[in-house]
Order: sequence, then C-alpha cells, then structure tokens
Amino acid sequence: MKAQIRYRVSVLDPNQHLYGITLEIDQPAARQRLSLPVWIPGSYLVREFAQHLQRLQASIAGQPVALEQLDKNSWEARLPAGSGKAPLELRYEVYAFDASVRTAFLDAQRGFFNPTSLCLRVPGREREPHTFELLDNAHTTGWQVATGLAPAKVNPRGFGRYLARDYDELADCPFELGRFWCGQFEVRGVPHRLVVSGAGDFADHEQLLRDTQRICETEIAFWHPDDSAPPFTSYLFLLHASQDGYGGLEHRNSTALVCQRSDLPRRGSAQETPATSRRQASDGYTTLLGLISHEYFHTWNVKRLRPREFKRYDYDRENYTELLWFFEGFTSYYDDLLLLRAGLIDEPAYLQLLGKTINQLLQTPGRQVQSVAQASFDAWVKYYRINENSPNATVSYYGKGALVALCLDLTLRAEGHSDLDAVMRALIQRCDAGPMRESDLLAVLKQLGKRRYDAELQDWVHGTGELPLAELLQRHGLQWLQEPEPLAQRLGLRVNESGGLTLKNVLRGTAAEAAGLAAGDEWLAVELTPNEPGAEAQVWRVRKLDEVALYASGRSALTALVSRDGRLLKCPLDWPQPRYSIKLQRPAAAPNAVPERRWLQE
Repeated sequence: MKAQIRYRVSVLDPNQHLYGITLEIDQPAARQRLSLPVWIPGSYLVREFAQHLQRLQASIAGQPVALEQLDKNSWEARLPAGSGKAPLELRYEVYAFDASVRTAFLDAQRGFFNPTSLCLRVPGREREPHTFELLDNAHTTGWQVATGLAPAKVNPRGFGRYLARDYDELADCPFELGRFWCGQFEVRGVPHRLVVSGAGDFADHEQLLRDTQRICETEIAFWHPDDSAPPFTSYLFLLHASQDGYGGLEHRNSTALVCQRSDLPRRGSAQETPATSRRQASDGYTTLLGLISHEYFHTWNVKRLRPREFKRYDYDRENYTELLWFFEGFTSYYDDLLLLRAGLIDEPAYLQLLGKTINQLLQTPGRQVQSVAQASFDAWVKYYRINENSPNATVSYYGKGALVALCLDLTLRAEGHSDLDAVMRALIQRCDAGPMRESDLLAVLKQLGKRRYDAELQDWVHGTGELPLAELLQRHGLQWLQEPEPLAQRLGLRVNESGGLTLKNVLRGTAAEAAGLAAGDEWLAVELTPNEPGAEAQVWRVRKLDEVALYASGRSALTALVSRDGRLLKCPLDWPQPRYSIKLQRPAAAPNAVPERRWLQE
C-alpha cells in the first residue's frame, strides 16, 4: 500500500548549508495542521528546530494554498473548496550547521540530520506509514548514505526510498551522508555496522571495530543470558570525529556519536586495549569506548524499557519525568562496568573511573540542595542550561544516578539474594520492554532482594543526604583512601587559565565564597602582608592558580586583587585547610569482603 505521507529530501546547497524538503500528504484535511518538533527524544531541552525552517510554501495541483503560522512551530494550510483528491504539497528549506548529534549539519564534505529537524509532522496521522526519499544529485556525487531506517528502493550508495512504520520510527533514525569508512560484524546473527566520518588516515578503524564488537557481545549477553536474539534485526553506529566534539544520542537501532579525533585509536600505537594487546587504553580512547557502551546500553534501557511518561512522545512540548536518574544514571553505572567485563579496561582503570564519579559528586555542593529525582524533572530548564551557580544548586542525574545504582547493586550483593543485573533483566520482563514506573523498580527489588527497598530509594533518590558509598565499597573489599585535593577544589573554585586567571564558579561554603570572590572575576594579583614590622607589602601578578599557591606558601591569609565589571577589588582570603578527595584500590588481601557475589570479577 502506498504511504499517504511522503517526504523527499535533497542537498540543496552545501555552501549555504541548506536541505530542500518536499512533503506530500494524501487526503489532507480542509484545515491541515503541520508541526515541527521542538525537541528530540534523548536530549531533554526544547531546542526550537523551527528556527531553521524557511521558505515554507503549500500547493495543490500546482495552485498555491494559504498558510497561516499558528505558533512557534505549527502552521495551518487552508485548502480551497473543490480542491479534489490531489495531495497537499509543502516545500521548504532547512538551514543545517550544527555538528552535534541532536540536530542537522551540511557542508560540502558531509551531511547529517535527525528527521526531527527536517520533517514536518502531520498531527493526528503520526501512526500511519511514512516514506522518506533521499535524492541523489550533483552535490552528492561519490557520497554514501547510512541510516537505521529500512530501505524500500535505494541505489548501491544508499540514496532512494526508505519506509517508516510511523512518525516515531522516522524520527528515531538519523542519517549520515558523505564519504566515510564502514565496517561490520555480527553478534548472535544480527548484523552491526560501524560508520566513521571525519577521521584521519592515522585512525585504526579495525581496532575500533573489534572493541565495539566486544562491547556489543558483552551487553547482549548481559540482557539476554539465555542466548536469545536482541530486540532489533540490525544495528548502526554513526561516529563522527571532530576537532573537539563529544556526545552521543541513542536511537532504537542506531546511535549517533561524536568524539575528538585525537581520541581514536592510532595505527601501530600504544592505544590498543587489553583485549587486543594487553596494553592500557589511553584516557581519551577509554572515554570513547565508554560512550559507545553507554549509548548501546540505552537500546534496552530507555528505548525499550522507558519512563511511563514517554509511552507516546509529545514533540510539541517538554515531556517530564522523575526517572532520568534511573535511565541515564543506571546506564552510566553500567557503561564503564561493562567495559571491565568485556576486558577492554582492567580493574585499576575501572576503579579510577569510579573514583572520578564519586569525587565529582562529593565536590558538588548542589547535591545537598537538589535530589536526583528533582534533577530529572528539572532537566528541561537546568541540566542543559549550565550557569555560574549550577554546581551550588543542582546535581547530575547521570553521576549521582550511577552511584545510586552502585549502592543498590552492592547492597543486594551484600545481602546475598540477588544483584542489580538480575533486577534490570526482571524489569524488562515485568514491563514487557515498555513503559515503567518507580513502583515497578520497587516491586522487583522486593521480589529479588527479599525485602522492601522503599527507605533506600526515599533517602538516595528523593533526599539530599550522603550515599553510603564508603561503607559499601569497603565491605566489598575496596580501600577508601584520601588524597589531597587540587588547589582549585580546596579554595572552592573552578577556573579558566587561558589568557589569564578567570573564575568560572565559586562553590558554596568555601574559602573563595567567604572572601567575596565571584564568578566572572579576573584574578590579577595577590597582596601579601609583610611578615616583619615596617616592611612593605608585596604584590605579585598571577595568571595561574599554581602561582597563587607559590606566593601563599607558609601564609594563613592573603588578599586577592580581582577585576570585576571594570573595578579593581581587594578580597581578603583565609588560606583553607587541606581537603581530600577519595581514591579506590583493592588491597592485596581483603578478608572482610563479601564472598557470595564477586562484584568486579563477574
């Protein structure tokens, strides 16, 4: 049956960064409403994609049709009487120059887009089949196409018609266009493709492909220990390497990724992982593998199992949920843990990553202000809108959510009845790989853990108290060591040292706040009170925090000279006492470790 909603997309002008789109709607309403999404699922911020839509025109059988804009992202086409059965045709352009994974990009070398940025929605008809045709032209000579959308009739390079069961499926399948490297492998008979664009000749694509396969094998084994097939017939990784980008966005059978070009493994270098040469991966490459692990895990945890509020997406407004601490946080817990289980990092590297997550939480005063459930609900206005006060007022549902998962896992294992792995798999079964509530998690925890966990979730998720991390980790055989914190953290500052010393954040309850320092101040110099009577005060120019420490050596106080809004201010600063961050390590022998379930050896 011919789909009654059809899109045709072409590269209109790569130098102007313009896509051209035609939308045909069979049997349109007399007052046909049209709408472009304001957000993309997985990235919880209203991004106003309509700001890039231009030259929108409507016609039937070649005759113009009146259009009225109803609001920021919606229009109404008013069909003339007697227009017959001809389809309504919309033509428009979309400007695309955002190289992130969330929107659309186009230049003479590469194209990328999410259909949420290009495809007007037909309200009320979202569940009908949609066809999407990507046209080949002079601008795309030699280019290839990669997407998770099912092809209907395409040429060998991927240009042609694709079919989506409904608008949701279309919206969930990004496209990569251009010249790129492509590799593939199978896991349990399911083909996986890895597409890499923007990489130099130095990149070792084959190593990346092997390591990605290890991640997929490990995660499919995690979710399907019974050797059953995953819930997709194919999977696509779209990885773009850039100068300084980073990010990922999950989709039902694909993911879009951006990494720094320098983080890719290099041919003949020591960046190979233990899985291939037993040499430790670089920090940047480990970060990339963690990103791949994170987004692939989302294929089950957020694309199948998902918040009840996301049963049907509303593309016109915010979709609120308090469960991002579970869907993003628990995914963040497993991304690095599964790298360890896959043999791509060793235990010391994993403990270093875990320690970093713990320190980030402990160094965030906002953890005592905002619960992680509140952080989830407020993601639309706070998480993606970082300001100078964010560390003092907010907490990351990624980081704290991961540590809530850790606490639940270690508690379950210590009590000897189950573990978080089993809980995740039981939730998929209980919710039929679909919408879930917090009550579903509590029910599964009670079933497998043999008791109620309401108090823990109330304290750890809905409260602002400290998590019992030290106790749980020590019980599982890990030493909780303290190391002196860097100077910035001791003072309570986050700074930018490029071209001078500028304060980005002043943390709550710290020496810097007590001195009256403020975000945006440029720290110019330190004034030192003379140690001997009659001696002159010393004033030293500073451009880095290390210079402040040099001049403050042996003193209990100094005066910071800062520039704020064109004024030169003096801020008396009491030198802070040493503060400590934590480091995790396993001692040679751990006689008090829980023997029943070996957490890191599985």
